[in-house]
Amino acid sequence: MTITLNGSSLTIEKIVAIARDNEKVTLAPEALERVKTCRVMLEEKLAAKEIMYGTNTGIGEFSEKILNDDQVKEFQKYLIYNHAAGIGDPAPVEHVRAALAGRINVHAHGNSGCRPEITLTLVEMLNKGVTPVVCQKGSVGASGDLAPMAQAALLLMGEGEAFFNGERLPGAEAMKRAGIPIPGLQARDGLAAINGSNLLTAMSALHIYDMERWLRQAEIAAAMTIEALLGNMKPYNTKLHELRGFKGAVVSAQNIMKVIAGSDLTTGKMKTKVQDAYSMRSTPQVIGAARDAVAYARSQVEIELNGVCDNPIFIPEDKLTLTGANFQGSPVALPMDMAGAAITMVSVLSERRLNRLTNPALSQGLPDFLAHEPGFYSGLMLSQYTADHLIVEQRILSAPASIQSIPAAADQEDFVSMGMNTALKNGQILDNAYGVLGIEFMAAAQALDFREFTPGRGTNKAREVIRKYVEHLHVDRPLYNDHNAMKALVKRGEILMEVEKVAGKLG
Repeated sequence: MTITLNGSSLTIEKIVAIARDNEKVTLAPEALERVKTCRVMLEEKLAAKEIMYGTNTGIGEFSEKILNDDQVKEFQKYLIYNHAAGIGDPAPVEHVRAALAGRINVHAHGNSGCRPEITLTLVEMLNKGVTPVVCQKGSVGASGDLAPMAQAALLLMGEGEAFFNGERLPGAEAMKRAGIPIPGLQARDGLAAINGSNLLTAMSALHIYDMERWLRQAEIAAAMTIEALLGNMKPYNTKLHELRGFKGAVVSAQNIMKVIAGSDLTTGKMKTKVQDAYSMRSTPQVIGAARDAVAYARSQVEIELNGVCDNPIFIPEDKLTLTGANFQGSPVALPMDMAGAAITMVSVLSERRLNRLTNPALSQGLPDFLAHEPGFYSGLMLSQYTADHLIVEQRILSAPASIQSIPAAADQEDFVSMGMNTALKNGQILDNAYGVLGIEFMAAAQALDFREFTPGRGTNKAREVIRKYVEHLHVDRPLYNDHNAMKALVKRGEILMEVEKVAGKLG
């Protein structure tokens, strides 16, 4: 189903559909009219010799340099050349597709001043699968993601490189094969294509989607471990959490109880401790806090996806040109730093439950390290080592990037968001989180195999899914294949999908 971009209704789910499922997009007719109206105003102002930043002036430290008519015509080309200054491996196709969709949605407001041909070319690039090759590193997240977005804008001049039908091609060749005319750049067009934090916001949108799915799986893993450790069920009564008032904790407790529903443990007939360790009974509060942090980050990212993150901004109805800093990435970088730290926090909680499953002093009668012949076999002893390595890396990555500003452009840009660093490290935090949670899932399934009671419908289904990919550990074997299989399983969300079929939709 084609997604209409109108400047105001772009959601994280729509970004995912465009970026990952190659959903087609269209520019709303009223948005196209706004783009045209704004361009007419800009050209009138150019003809009147009105000074407009980045249109008939230089940029950054050179903003006081006034360009003559001939320079105005050529300036956008050299602007793009100069700013296409990134470094490193190409960003994933899904990140760049999401960024292009975000940029089109900025233009849809009719405040960017570019020619409609620029916006419509970006639409065609998405729909025909031409994805610019963009270096991952080089943006400081203020004045926008200038380096990567400039590399993308090279295609508007028939330059640069692009991925098309699985090939990496010169930009002109990719556009030719796709049948997309090269629009070229005129006054304002180049800056309008790059001046916003679109790539870091696009990456953050995809990360939010993945974080939310990961947190639901963290609740499933927690439910399995709590069951395997014969946990007291009182801490998961939603009344407890409603009295405190945090929405995330209420939802988390509800989800855990949904997954455990049908278990002998919920009958009250099985002997349990009066109080379990914090890593068990605090699970709704901790995952709930992460849920609330990610929910706030979602709200900020969706505001940015539908905002005008440009400079200057043209307001046709008032014949007004405003310069400012709507490109500043801090409104996204700060909450996304918190979201990344939240995922690390829940990963630490997961590892602590893993410790209880394997530690003979804490495991409620389970075999030492979940081994069938402890001492001769070491069971899952080394799985915890691996989880610990991943968590230390997550902790290092959880230092906030949004406070790491280094001045640029001769101190004209003397505070920058470093939001691209936030986005890049959140991708690494998530990648590690898949591994940590996968190891807890594997250990919880092993532990439940030793128990002789009826497990919850959700926990039993999760164990069934795990057993499709990882066999019960009867005798020691190399575990790296199992760890990687579990990491991939968590990443694609199969456990979540299957558990929801028997336990109901998780909040």
